[in-house]
Amino acid sequence: MRTTFKYILVLLAIAGGMHLTSQAQTAKLWNNKQCAVVLTYDDAIDADLDNVIPALDSLKLKGTFYIIGSSSVVNNRLEEWRKAAHKGHELGNHALFHPCDGSLPGRSFVSPDHDLSKYTVGRAVDEIRINNVLLKAIDGKNRRTFAYPCGDLKIGDEYFYTQLRKDFAGARGVGAGLQTAAQVNLDNIDCYYIQDQPAKYMIDLVKKAMQSQTLLVFLFHGVGGGHSINEGLGEHSQLLHFLKQNEKNIWIAPMVDVAEYIAKEQSKGR
Repeated sequence: MRTTFKYILVLLAIAGGMHLTSQAQTAKLWNNKQCAVVLTYDDAIDADLDNVIPALDSLKLKGTFYIIGSSSVVNNRLEEWRKAAHKGHELGNHALFHPCDGSLPGRSFVSPDHDLSKYTVGRAVDEIRINNVLLKAIDGKNRRTFAYPCGDLKIGDEYFYTQLRKDFAGARGVGAGLQTAAQVNLDNIDCYYIQDQPAKYMIDLVKKAMQSQTLLVFLFHGVGGGHSINEGLGEHSQLLHFLKQNEKNIWIAPMVDVAEYIAKEQSKGR
């Protein structure tokens, strides 16, 4: 009987050790957190500087702002963008003129001058690299990420980003999905496109990412106005406060930091 009791204790100790080991491995998945969340904002609009950055700064959270170099908001508020970068926000590359494929359905908004379907790959690459020079002049940084304007990946049959892989830590697309570090395609990182969504929807996505130990990227445009694709200021605020309340379990970081982390993790499996 005593031998049986000792045997049970040994089994419990082993099981406990395995559980602790499993917890330790889980904790290391995303910079010692359960999941990673990236907040991205497209198009370099006034609402980024007026609404979003103050909200993030108030909670000491960092986001990624995908900048169109030709935007008047970049020209008119250059020092504010520089200040945002110095506070730790990423200024990502959203191309110089935001060219989109005008040959696709529903693309009547695309101007003839910036119709990606009429670009050469060389022109697209050159304009994106010029935007990188502009962004470096603002923030002094060499590493950042790219976001595909309109989510368009190709010119004709060619993936233009192939020539830009060494220029960026990664590229955010527009397809939705929660992925582990091993599953992420750094040439086309998944995200969730947010427009007029209730806070509960966004918070539930965060909870799913925590449960599945995956990467969750949010794609916003206007927050509190300023864009035809808008999210309510109050709903956005509720999401930020939920993230702040749970940051011991959630790694909230700019896209460039998360992309570089993923690249390191993926290199371990090669």
